Amino acid sequence: MGATSHQAGAAGRALTADRPSSIRNVVLVGHSGSGKTTLVEALALTAGAVNRAGRVEDGATVSDYDEIEHRRQRSVQLSLVPVEWGGIKINILDTPGYADFVGELRAGLRAADAALFVVSASDGIDGATRMVWDECEAVGMPRAIVVTHLEAARSDYAQMTTVCGEIFGAEDPDAVIPLYLPLHGPAGPDGHSPVTGLLGLLSQRVYEYSSGERVERDPDPTELALIADARSRLIEGIIAESEDESLMDRYLGGEDIDVKTLVDDLERAVARGTFHPVLMAAPAADGARQGLGTVELLELVTGGFPTPLERAAVTVTRPDGSARPEVTCDPAGPLVAEVVKTSSDPYVGRVSLVRVFSGTLNPEETVHVSGHGLADRGHEDHDVDERIGTLTAPFGKQQRALTRCIAGDLACVAKLTRAETGDTLSAKEDPLLMEPWSMPDPLLPLAIEAHSKADEDKLSQGLARLVAEDPTMRLEQNPHTHQVVLWCLGEAHQDVALERLRTRYGVQVDAVPHKVSLRETFGVKAAGRGRHVKQSGGHGQFAICEIEVEPLPAGSGIEFVDKVVGGSVPRQFIPSVEKGVRGQAARGVAAGYPLVDVRITLLDGKAHSVDSSDAAFQTAGALALREAAAEARIDLLEPVAELAVLIPDEYVGPVMSDLAGRRGRVVGTDQAGPGRTRVRAEIPEIEIGRYAVELRSVSHGTGRFARAYARHEPMPPQIAEKVREQAEKGS
Repeated sequence: MGATSHQAGAAGRALTADRPSSIRNVVLVGHSGSGKTTLVEALALTAGAVNRAGRVEDGATVSDYDEIEHRRQRSVQLSLVPVEWGGIKINILDTPGYADFVGELRAGLRAADAALFVVSASDGIDGATRMVWDECEAVGMPRAIVVTHLEAARSDYAQMTTVCGEIFGAEDPDAVIPLYLPLHGPAGPDGHSPVTGLLGLLSQRVYEYSSGERVERDPDPTELALIADARSRLIEGIIAESEDESLMDRYLGGEDIDVKTLVDDLERAVARGTFHPVLMAAPAADGARQGLGTVELLELVTGGFPTPLERAAVTVTRPDGSARPEVTCDPAGPLVAEVVKTSSDPYVGRVSLVRVFSGTLNPEETVHVSGHGLADRGHEDHDVDERIGTLTAPFGKQQRALTRCIAGDLACVAKLTRAETGDTLSAKEDPLLMEPWSMPDPLLPLAIEAHSKADEDKLSQGLARLVAEDPTMRLEQNPHTHQVVLWCLGEAHQDVALERLRTRYGVQVDAVPHKVSLRETFGVKAAGRGRHVKQSGGHGQFAICEIEVEPLPAGSGIEFVDKVVGGSVPRQFIPSVEKGVRGQAARGVAAGYPLVDVRITLLDGKAHSVDSSDAAFQTAGALALREAAAEARIDLLEPVAELAVLIPDEYVGPVMSDLAGRRGRVVGTDQAGPGRTRVRAEIPEIEIGRYAVELRSVSHGTGRFARAYARHEPMPPQIAEKVREQAEKGS
């Protein structure tokens, strides 16, 4: 590592790969503000893909090029930046670090074969980053760590590497070790000594960056002494992960192990996912051609990260679910590609970022689109043939044409009008389906209304396009509250959704309070008399009915019983009375919420031979139910959710206290893996409208939860009274 140099890829052309072994797909992971996007730009500059830090030929930034990202100064979507180093094409996938956009992160993990965890030397490692590390570890994804923000006054690289070892190497501390030590320049006025170069532990070479160019030299005796202990620990860690069992005996016996042997063993261990080196990187200074540590990082990616050939074979089925042999990363194999991201371009329409797992994707060919399993989020199942348009490689706002995309590579596909994120592309004569990756459930509701009649006409299409792009968003047309609800992952996710509706699809909407689906029921038995008698010339209206209402057990619905004797209500009008009371029950009798779980018995009534009618008895039935309600105690029923909260053990107390403050009842706890607990509770839904945001605060971003409807139960009288008062004000 660091002992050789490579020729950078040329800027301004589309990078193509002719074989999977010359491709590396790497995703950058880290919390918001850790420096991922800055690192991408530094790597692109070093690789010759941009003409100055973060810029492509037209002056656009290479990452965070979306207008929303410019305004918010934050990544909100997955972006692909392809660069070339030493004849190897590197697809760098930059992901948002903010928790609201974890769907974009998961798409990046799906498309990549290895991960670079970016941590700030001044800010440390947050709980969410630890959780992603554990997920990668569970599937054996190769990982390395990059320490950034070395220029910050409070940064401490040595301390940060120790923290990385404690957190990321909890199971095997010797598997998380730095490959370089920082070389510090003279201290500034604030006492901080800037990092000006690297000391290579394996090569025992110094790489100076202070001149703006990477200059390699021999270390002086003082510098050699600085690296002695760290070098010994690194060599022992590499040997421990080596497949050569005799290597440790030779090393302990005093034999000087060849550097090339150590580098080869290191790269194999990294590719297997058993060794996780720590490196450092910083952006290039003004006028400099290379950022500190970027050459070393590119060498690790090309030499140590796995090729697509080393990824486990993809399991596929036919669209009907029947089995099919697994496919391998072979450009000549059957076509299997997956849409990992969908976006809209104002000029070319929908653009799909695709990872090809098998076969070769060609422009202007007809493919089969299969997509199953996301119907609950407003995404219809797909089983259609579509003709794709051009293939391009994205680079900032530019799209550079490609002649093909082979197995292991990524490309953007135009004109896929039906395909959505998570869908599978395959040959039309051999349709296949990949199982979609795990996506978080959106649990924060956003109720919206069109701002004007013109917006109302465009709202449906705009929302359909929005959810097609983002499978972590769910669209709901609530039949009980009659609200249009976008379920999102957090407040920032909501804000971006509203901004995209406005700027991309030209739809202005207003956010309105989200309504919980309440119900009403009778608390006691009651009677009512409905009298609808009018005479105004010609045929009049005459209908009288007497009813009795009594509560039923939860879940019984509305039961209508006819106990009329003697024909006081003619048989043809009894269905009219039932229709009238059921209509009134649906509209509510106290606060405007549907009435449930009652038996309504028709006891008596009167009719007129000329003036009675279907409409008159419907009105009388509704009046009778309203009169009964006016004399009775009406209970409000609120929906109760079953909540399962997954948190680190240290947050169990705060979470349970928070649930108790929301009228929650904890029904049990159980261990959910090392250091994690699942808290199960029942809680009124009205109390967890913003729980997706509030749990994040209580658990410092480490908590997750799932919810499911359990039942409706009576609301406490004091809260019910407030709801009634609000309903009266609203009317």
